[in-house]
Amino acid sequence: MKNLVKNFILVFLTLVLIAALLSSANLGGQKPEQVSIGRLVEEIQNEQVQGAVIQGDRITVTLKGDEAITLEVRKEPGQSFSELMADYGVDPQKVTRINPEVKDESGWRFWLGIIAPWILPLLLFIVLIYFFTRQVQGVNNKAMGFGQSQAREAKADDKNKKTLKDVAGAKEAKNEVEEVVDFLKDPKKFTDMGAKIPKGLLLMGSPGTGKTLLARAIAGEAGVPFFHISGSEFVEMFVGVGASRVRDLFNKAKKAAPAILFIDEIDAVGRKRGAGLGGSHDEREQTLNQILVEMDGFDPNLGVIVIAATNRPDVLDPALLRPGRFDRRVVIDLPDIEDREQILGVHAGNKPLAKDVSLRKIAERTPGFSGADLANLLNEAAILAVRINKKKISETEILQSIEKVLLGPEKRGKIMSDRDKEMTAYHEAGHAVVGHFLPNCDPVRKVSIIGRGMAGGYTLSMPDKDVSYRTLARFKDEIAMALGGFVTEKMVYGDDQLSTGPSSDLKKATQIARSMVIKYGMSDKIGPRQFAENEEMIFLAQEIHDKKNYSEKTAELIDSEIDRILAEALKVSEHIITKYRPQMDKLVKELLEKETVEEDVFKRIMGEGVEHVVEKAGKA
Repeated sequence: MKNLVKNFILVFLTLVLIAALLSSANLGGQKPEQVSIGRLVEEIQNEQVQGAVIQGDRITVTLKGDEAITLEVRKEPGQSFSELMADYGVDPQKVTRINPEVKDESGWRFWLGIIAPWILPLLLFIVLIYFFTRQVQGVNNKAMGFGQSQAREAKADDKNKKTLKDVAGAKEAKNEVEEVVDFLKDPKKFTDMGAKIPKGLLLMGSPGTGKTLLARAIAGEAGVPFFHISGSEFVEMFVGVGASRVRDLFNKAKKAAPAILFIDEIDAVGRKRGAGLGGSHDEREQTLNQILVEMDGFDPNLGVIVIAATNRPDVLDPALLRPGRFDRRVVIDLPDIEDREQILGVHAGNKPLAKDVSLRKIAERTPGFSGADLANLLNEAAILAVRINKKKISETEILQSIEKVLLGPEKRGKIMSDRDKEMTAYHEAGHAVVGHFLPNCDPVRKVSIIGRGMAGGYTLSMPDKDVSYRTLARFKDEIAMALGGFVTEKMVYGDDQLSTGPSSDLKKATQIARSMVIKYGMSDKIGPRQFAENEEMIFLAQEIHDKKNYSEKTAELIDSEIDRILAEALKVSEHIITKYRPQMDKLVKELLEKETVEEDVFKRIMGEGVEHVVEKAGKA
């Protein structure tokens, strides 16, 4: 559309220029008045004509007087002026007095008048054909470029250049990458020991852990050409395009060798082959086959290191993962507390933080946050500080942003009835009290009845330190805490007044109990066996799960064990809420007055002398 408008403007300007040239003949004086031969004869008879010019079939005469008036008369071609006057009976002496002047038609105006009627349409046609041809050539060039790779080379002078210093945490991953970069900078010290350069480096990790950032840092560190492309850019609707682009991509990298080739989200083309009906050989599989050949096929692939990133290593084809293609697999885990503190320091570098902000405290309050989550957290805090016209970001804005990232924005505009508000307060107080008095639950940091996201209220509990493994006792306490809201509503309002509020809690508790039985072997009756570990079947882009690898009798046993775990947790929750009902009522009163209770106030309500343990009732 843009090119069409441009071409239309050019053609329009050309036509305007031609029109100006054609009209230039009359720019020097007044245009003659067109009259009949009778008028000319009358003026000659009255001796009002001063002079006459005959040029072809056109007669131009000038009348006498103070103001020069020019008349123009058309005569028949081939008839002389004297014959015309004689035919009209004009006195020859009067004709002689005006001394008519005969001029031959010549010059550029004459020739322009002859050729213009047919040459201008031809020129216009040629101009239009020229511009349309250029359009078609552009389309043809794009069509011919379908098989060419869209890989882009990272520029060394990029203003957003990243280095390994900008990557906080991920120490092991950085060490692996530094070896590759060092190999490219000084390969001799490695080859002297008989070491070969790795052909492939696979970065694996959860979304937001910094895989692409690490690749950008490699581009900034390595003094070699760095090509980057996404896995989705290989596959098109035309057969053979993906394989052609792979060949073109590796040819570019080989010409620039030694070079680094980064493929982001390689699982878009690297999924297991033969997953379709009858082991179909579709376009994606052709692309994968070409990648396998280029990385380690018959022809040696020298001087090109392939770095790929994915958060789904479980779906990749085994042939892609073998040594010789991806020699190294680097797992980038979620950052621990030390890494989170370093990441926060990087992202806080360009933000004005108040003196009361402790990055260590923020790192303690953000377990399970990825690098991208932490960057988003500080950005939300900065936006919140601007909204309330603050010059610096305080700890208050950061803590509010943590809750916003976890649960969503506050819904202060939502109007709740007094009964709903009280029911929400009891529900959240039940979670908080049970979680506080169970030894394996995370400490309660905040309780609020202000809705956030999909939640009508929330109880925020965070661990003091990172937890790598979750034990059987921890799972049981987490289920009991999740059921605390359900138990409280039932005890306070009775069975007839149970609401839909605990639905998400029941879902969470059931999922934990089911995982304990079928995944983690935490059931004495079932034993150390894992169930429902099925091979993933993919057909027509749909994943078919739930292919049972156990009998119906075992399924009944699994259901009974899940019921037993939930029943035991329910008894524990009931025991705690009954025992510490006075503290819960105080917490509810505080919530109804303040709407939010912070950690220090919560601990004071629970009582300083109360230990963080509970005597379990019965077998629970």
